[in-house]
Amino acid sequence: MGERAIYQPGASSVEGLPTALQMFHNHPPIMAMPHWHAQVEVNYIMRGSVHYRMNEHDIRLNAGDMCLFWGGQPHQMTESSDDAIYAGAHLPLVHFFRMRLPENVPSQLMQGAILVTSATDGADNENFARWYRYARSGDPAKAEHAVNELLLRIERVGFDPYQMVAHGRNAASAEVSNQQSSRLVARICDFIAGNFLHDIGSIDIAASAGVHPKYAMNVFKKSTGMTLNNYVSLLRLSYAQAMLLREEANVLQVAMDSGFGSLSAFNKSFRNIAGMSPSDFRRDMRSGGQLTSGIIGA
Repeated sequence: MGERAIYQPGASSVEGLPTALQMFHNHPPIMAMPHWHAQVEVNYIMRGSVHYRMNEHDIRLNAGDMCLFWGGQPHQMTESSDDAIYAGAHLPLVHFFRMRLPENVPSQLMQGAILVTSATDGADNENFARWYRYARSGDPAKAEHAVNELLLRIERVGFDPYQMVAHGRNAASAEVSNQQSSRLVARICDFIAGNFLHDIGSIDIAASAGVHPKYAMNVFKKSTGMTLNNYVSLLRLSYAQAMLLREEANVLQVAMDSGFGSLSAFNKSFRNIAGMSPSDFRRDMRSGGQLTSGIIGA
């Protein structure tokens, strides 16, 4: 058997496109190090088995299992069986908070819990494969159809048995979000997605949603467990993570291009999620080192 593929973040992958909804359908490559991104991840195991490590918590998924988790927590796929095939998507928060999930699910996921369900069937195998084809077809109508069907399928999780594997910070006491709050969070995320590389603050973000800054900050924190600044930083850090692995990458230039106003601010934010400097991350990622830290939070 040939050498196993190792996942590497890149400019065209989920880290480098932190506001894009991307679908995948392939053999799951193992990861040399944990990574993070600013989307909710949906994994459906079509065949074989996989093993995740998330903040000192082990999750094994087998054929027929589906899970949702917040990608802002560093996570690592440490094993995948030789026959494993999985499918799924990375959902930007603007899509995630527009879905009609059970009231307590979004805030629990955002604060570290993992939703796991085995209530799947053969139709999921066909649908996930078709949605992936549609998303890559180059036809905007087909791509939109795939996204709409995928979101409806995820919403259906609430009608079937599922479990919340709670871990991380405050997962058990996560705030409940109502539909009105979720719509506001979606508007906020939409604005941030288009402007995170620029100099924006809570006043700009709140104005885009037509609410008072304090109200925007409170609703966003209750719904996601993050401050507005935390989320803006996470998008920038996800983008920077991919840029750092380019051969010609200069750390100072990456800091500026990813929206940080200074190298010191970039280093501080990067250490907060990665537990190491951007330079050390680039070195260790290329040599297969280990991340040590947790999720971005308050």
